[in-house]
Parts: sequence; structure tokens; C-alpha cells
Amino acid sequence: MSKEDLEQICRRACAAVQETADFIKGEAGKVSGDQIEEKFLNGLVSYVDRTAEKMLVEHLSAILPGSTFITEEETVSQSAGNELEWIIDPLDGTTNFLYGLPQYSVSVALRVAGDLVIGIVHHVPQGEIFYAWKGGGAWCNGQPISVSKRSEMSQALIATGFPYHNFDRAEGWFAAIRKYMENCRGLRRFGSAALDLAWVACGRFEVFFEYGLNDWDVAAGVVLVEEAGGKVSDFSGGASYLPRRELLASNEKVFEAALEVVKSSFK
Repeated sequence: MSKEDLEQICRRACAAVQETADFIKGEAGKVSGDQIEEKFLNGLVSYVDRTAEKMLVEHLSAILPGSTFITEEETVSQSAGNELEWIIDPLDGTTNFLYGLPQYSVSVALRVAGDLVIGIVHHVPQGEIFYAWKGGGAWCNGQPISVSKRSEMSQALIATGFPYHNFDRAEGWFAAIRKYMENCRGLRRFGSAALDLAWVACGRFEVFFEYGLNDWDVAAGVVLVEEAGGKVSDFSGGASYLPRRELLASNEKVFEAALEVVKSSFK
């Protein structure tokens, strides 16, 4: 698939994401308590997530007929390993959305023959749509973006996500937090991994790390960070961040220092 083909697909997918984001924004504040389910410990879902997912599946199927899907809410048959594969989180930050906190997003990625080639993250309350296609750079609302140029860990603003149902590696997480805290400018936890990665891509954060992640949490953000000039790895510095469900993303200048922290903490 050529770079021109990817750009066209990305722009059409952005339109689908925008329509979905408009729906989600229109439902903000309208979901009643009896319309909320707990899928697992601290894993909330409502009709908004499911309707948004169905909208995306319908539109993306029209863009690439025959493509398959990996989605958080499983409103469509799941099929990993297909040649053309959409990876969707229709509402990343559901708890924020349901509690009225304006930090949630729509995340869509395309994987072709195992290679992530398109990433789209829409910050719904703010109206910012971040998008990238392989070889085409990274963009936000029509403007090119890039990772930050800060070169010292002492200048770095770091994003993470708290463990919320898998606490098996919490000790490593606390150790990493301690080391970062003692050496960086500050840490933030906003509750949408997709958006955290978009903000690494546009230079608002220098570093993001988290464990216990699913493909739909980070696939789009990985494309954004890499196309914006950043680096992504697992906690050992390798490329197995999806199967190992752990991810470090950073600008190139502080990547090695950031990697050393998670390497030594998550033994």
C-alpha cells in the first residue's frame, strides 16, 4: 500500500472518527446510572461506547471492504491476524466521560500485514484530532506536530496510567514512579492512554509509560509518536510492547534515560 493510499484512507477514517466524536460529545452528561455496566473491576461501559463502536465499524468497513476488527467492546466479530485490521477504542477514558471529566478520546489504528500504518486519536472535549500515516508525518487539526526537543530528564514532563484492575506489577510501577519523581519536572495521570501518546507526539509530554495495556489503548498512539519523531518500546527496549502489554514512549533525546528507569524497576 503506497503512502498516497495511506493518506487517502487516513483522511477518510478521520471523517468517520469526527462523526463518532460528535456523537460522543452530544451524549456527555446524559448517561444515567442504570445505563452503566461494570465489565470487570473498574472497567465501565455504557451505550455510548457501544454505539460509537458500531458507528466506526460501519464507516471503516466501507473504506476498506473485507477488513476485520479488534475492538474493545466486541460489538463485531474479532479477527486478529488478517491482512487489513482496524484496531478501535471507541471511547478511551470511559470513566472520565461518565464522571464529567473532559479527558477522553476516540482511538483508531490500521494494521496492514502486521504493520501499524495509520493512527488517529480524537480528543473529544477539546476538538483536537491527531492523525498520522506511515511515511507521512504526524498532524493535529491540519498542522504538523513533532515530539519535544527537551534533552534532559530534569526537564521532562511524564505521563502514566495507574494500575486499576491488574496489580501484579504494582511494585515495579511504584519503583518507576519514585525514580522518575526524583529526577523529572513532574508526573501526570489523566486517564486516556491514547491521548497521553498523542500528547507525547505533539511535545506536551516527553515520556509516557504504562503496563496492563490492550492493543486498542495504544496502537493509534504508537503511529503518532513514531511519525512525530519519537521512539516506542517495551520495558526492555524491544518491540514486543503489544504482546507484553507494556509501553514506553518518548522523544529520542530522553529515551535512553527513561528506558533505564523502567528496565531497572520492572525486573
